[in-house]
Amino acid sequence: MERIGLDAYIVDVLMPDLVGHDRRPATFIVFLFLLRESARLRRDTVTLSLQTIATRTGLSKSAVQGAIRHLRRRRLLDPGLVATVTEPSRRVLRPWVR
Repeated sequence: MERIGLDAYIVDVLMPDLVGHDRRPATFIVFLFLLRESARLRRDTVTLSLQTIATRTGLSKSAVQGAIRHLRRRRLLDPGLVATVTEPSRRVLRPWVR
């Protein structure tokens, strides 16, 4: 099984912020999933439908939609990249890495 490394920021800051402060654990799950996919593909942009993300994370499609909206507001996903049904692209941002 392939291993991925996580920046300490993700566990030490982002997780308590999204799960505890924002009360959005689904958002943290979606972010981790998209981060993993971008690492696997070795690209910042991931092209997966909402339904695929929902199925692979075990969340509902509406929970994934809400999580993606929140991640865009928090600038953890590129808010300028508009995902469509035919091109469901999302760019994962890592603002803590300069």
